[in-house]
Amino acid sequence: MRKLPKTIIDPETGKRRKPRILMVTPEITYLPRGMGNMAQRLCAKAGGMADVSASLVKSLYDKGADVHVTLPNYRKLFNLSSERRHDSEYCAFTSSLPNQRIHLAQDRIFYHKNRVYDNAENHLLSLAFQREVINNVIPRVKPDLIHCNDWMTGLIPAVARRNNIKSLFTVHNIHTERLPLSMIEDRGIDAADFWHNLYFKEQPHHYHHARENNHVNLLVSGIFASDHVNSVSPTFLHEVVEGRHDFVPDCIRNELAAKLHSGYASGILNAPDPSYDPATDHYLEHNFNADTHQEGKRKNKLQFQELAGLTMDPNAPLLFWPSRLDPVQKGCQLLADLLYHIIEKYKDIGLQVAIVANGEFQKHFKDIVEHHGIHDRVSVLDFSENMSRLGYAASDFMLMPSKFEPCGLPQMVSPKYGSLPLVHDTGGIHDTVHHLHHDGNLGLGFRFQHYNTNGLEWVIDEAVRFYQRPAQEREKILRRIMTESLEQFNHETCAAEYIKLYESILNCCIVSH
Repeated sequence: MRKLPKTIIDPETGKRRKPRILMVTPEITYLPRGMGNMAQRLCAKAGGMADVSASLVKSLYDKGADVHVTLPNYRKLFNLSSERRHDSEYCAFTSSLPNQRIHLAQDRIFYHKNRVYDNAENHLLSLAFQREVINNVIPRVKPDLIHCNDWMTGLIPAVARRNNIKSLFTVHNIHTERLPLSMIEDRGIDAADFWHNLYFKEQPHHYHHARENNHVNLLVSGIFASDHVNSVSPTFLHEVVEGRHDFVPDCIRNELAAKLHSGYASGILNAPDPSYDPATDHYLEHNFNADTHQEGKRKNKLQFQELAGLTMDPNAPLLFWPSRLDPVQKGCQLLADLLYHIIEKYKDIGLQVAIVANGEFQKHFKDIVEHHGIHDRVSVLDFSENMSRLGYAASDFMLMPSKFEPCGLPQMVSPKYGSLPLVHDTGGIHDTVHHLHHDGNLGLGFRFQHYNTNGLEWVIDEAVRFYQRPAQEREKILRRIMTESLEQFNHETCAAEYIKLYESILNCCIVSH
């Protein structure tokens, strides 16, 4: 096989140099210290995009790649308040120094936000961010490849194509905004040179028709204009293309299908944050690893039961729900329909259910608990990081009966803590959870095929049968699952897949191998 060249020729100087990568993301959890004076303070997270962006930038930087990142300047989130605006450290950090690798998009709309997204102003946040990237960051960085993430960056692949810059567009969630071109331009983005690379509701006849009488679909524009598009799991990509989810608009499905059939679409799984490790998790009072999980999980279970108001019994099987209570996606109704039934069915072994999550369906679970008076066996708590981490460490099984799942992270986190996932076989779950083999030598959880209460009850029955195996046999299986999960679900694996994809797009080595 022909080796990829390690460098590219700079179009301005004619000299060879490393390829320059620009990550464009509205979310990130951390950045390498060497990338800027206050890189470790730049945390803006709403979901898995923040983790995968951070891990990829760190991996590239650690390997010596020429990587840059741009994100909105969320001063309040970053604790960079207006009182610090003239601080020498802050001014040096946010100025456009030649060797600066972090580029904060400046606009007042970002400065006082205390969260990444704001439903009322998401479209304005997106336009302000993209305006700064298009008008200031791209001309300054002069990247060879731009990695864009979700609809908030959907205009940028069109700009990249216009300027002969390669682009990768990652679809984390099926969500989009549709805006008239006139609004986009009125916010300071001159689209006259790249409007024909955007995706409109109707095929525009000419620029003025596009500007006044049409709407741009931001997510589909990113898919349409990019050189390559990836979803955050291979199976979810194929499910969308095959039309298995009725909530996905035809325009998204059709454009993803066109990319996939042309060989320019793929799936790369996200990975959980490295802090999810029971041996080092600082949220736990009682850390443990694969070899010490029996005693470690016993101590954590008793602590969790006490804090959650459950009967304190280290031998009671504990089922844990960590995902947001979204009835459209997460399968809340399936558990609600079964909750009292399974509590009564397994009353003799003291089975318990703990829900540590927020969302509109939380009230329904609380009403069920109140109606049946089962507070000692079912606990419904607001989300907190402390209780969620403790829930993973305490529980024997993790419930995730999602109707659909672009990727999912709880099913990758829980087996690291010796909590086996009970899941619906869909999307990213299909790619990460293999059903436990009868001898325990393969697989890491239990998954059901048909999205209904019978399917969920079946995997709970399977879990109880596993729990009733001889202790020595069960512990051997858990030791294998915990060890393999730590090795499989990590940022290094995820970053390596992205680097390979970058190199394929550029036909050039990003880092020395």
